[in-house]
Formats: sequence, C-alpha cells, structure tokens
Amino acid sequence: MNDGNSPDAGVVRPGAHLTVHYRLSLPERGEDVISTFGGKPATFELGQGQLSESLERVIIGMREGERAVFELGPEQAYGDRQAALVRTLSRSSFDANVDPGREHVPGDVVDFPMPGGGRYAGVVKSIDAEAVELDFNHPLAGRRIAFEVEILGVL
Repeated sequence: MNDGNSPDAGVVRPGAHLTVHYRLSLPERGEDVISTFGGKPATFELGQGQLSESLERVIIGMREGERAVFELGPEQAYGDRQAALVRTLSRSSFDANVDPGREHVPGDVVDFPMPGGGRYAGVVKSIDAEAVELDFNHPLAGRRIAFEVEILGVL
C-alpha cells in the first residue's frame, strides 16, 4: 500500500487507515485473547475507536512491514479495574433495558442503551429474582497484556 511518494508514506500516523495482523494475549497465562495471525488481517482507521487508544499510541511511528510485540501493564493497556464500575440494578430495571424474554446467567455480556444514544456493555456477575450485579469494566482491565502487531499496509 505504500506508494513511496513521500517520506512519511508507509508510516503509521494518527488517522491512518491500516491493514494489520495482531494478537492480544495474557502473558501470565500464555493464552491468546484474539489473534488474526494465520487468518484474515484486520483493517481499521486510527482514532475511530476500533482499537484502544493505548494500543494505537504504541504503533504510531511504526512502518509498513514492521512487526513488534509490546508488553503493557494495566495502566498502559485497559486501565485498572474500578470498583465503581461494578453496579447492582434491580431486576425490574435490568429487565426493562435488555432483551426481554431471554434468561441471563453470570458471564453473559449484556448491552444497555446510553442516554442520548449509543450502547455500552456489562458482564452479568450475579443474578436473582431481586437484583443483577453487573461489571462495566473492560474485560482486560487490571490485566497485563502482550500486543503483537505486524503492519501490512498504511494509507
């Protein structure tokens, strides 16, 4: 994708459109969370929320064809877990805001409407006839991660 016409051609910069292979893994467990290596590469535009800001920051300045692995602590990756993001809703409020008729269990990811539009997700931690405990932290919050990326193309 690099046309070679400018010195910045092929360099990852804010707002760039990228084609990449990437892997997010948990180093302490040696397990992949997600990987496109061996499959179809990912395409996205920096700054559009398709990749976390912290992951975007570490690839700024990389060049087309470059491959790197970054180990990031929680503060550099998805932040520390925040107790304030674990909330308890009444069962009636929960039922009024999620897909009716579906029985939810701990571990389910549920989608909620935001005031003024948009959606946000939470994970059901516990549920009974009276209340539902939800965790709105990012699933990787509080975790050390490894981010491996290979820059295939930059526009």
